[in-house]
Amino acid sequence: MIAGRTESDMPGLDIAEQRSWQNYLDSALRIYATLNRGLTEAHDLTLVDVRLLDLLDKSPTGSVRMGDLAEALMSLPSRVTRQIRRLETAGLVTRTASPEDGRGVLATITKEGREVAEKAMVTYSQGVRTHFLSQLSRPQVAAIGENCRRISAALKGGSTSRRYGRD
Repeated sequence: MIAGRTESDMPGLDIAEQRSWQNYLDSALRIYATLNRGLTEAHDLTLVDVRLLDLLDKSPTGSVRMGDLAEALMSLPSRVTRQIRRLETAGLVTRTASPEDGRGVLATITKEGREVAEKAMVTYSQGVRTHFLSQLSRPQVAAIGENCRRISAALKGGSTSRRYGRD
């Protein structure tokens, strides 16, 4: 028993909390896999590729430092480097030394990269509508968006004082 609640298989969580977490995790992984598969089949790009191209496309200069891309994508720099290398081979991005700092590297979207990103974003948006938004009412969309924003803000700010059961 957890303070009057029924304990689950996950220590420290009650059954309702465990179910909620498992439902969230299952849906998040399924939607990620579904969107990724659709983008790969239609454009030969992964969901992370499309997010990266979108970041570059939305940048005022069309360029972003590699470290900033890794941070925005919540990925390891080495993974982003491999990803950029693949996209560079496909002619969608280029890499150059940063003019402000010779040690930094900028990834820049090419004209072809912008065209591919535009088409892939249509597929991505349609997938989000079909597999996520159409399953929810407008108030549910607003609620899930706000709840996820709160969780993300807490994780970004490191404001979670109790990490993994430690005070």
